Amino acid sequence: MNNWYLTILFLAVSVIGGKLIRNVPSLLHTPLMSGMNALSGITILGALTAAAFARSSISVLLGMLAITLALINVVSGFVVTFRMLKMFRKKS
Repeated sequence: MNNWYLTILFLAVSVIGGKLIRNVPSLLHTPLMSGMNALSGITILGALTAAAFARSSISVLLGMLAITLALINVVSGFVVTFRMLKMFRKKS
């Protein structure tokens, strides 16, 4: 029974997320990525704090996983942002 709920949740999130991403104009993409980088930075700080005060090894592992995923998000966000900014530079 729970698998149905997860399937419906996954489909709803993927369909709504796909529609949202497709409808974002390219001029708004860079500011949105900057905002997401800031949120991922906050996630990194929270994960570092949670991992530092963890008492069990599974908590430390989950904290390290959260740190890794947030770092991947930040780095890829900067890569995409720099690529978008390069598109708007004047050619000399």
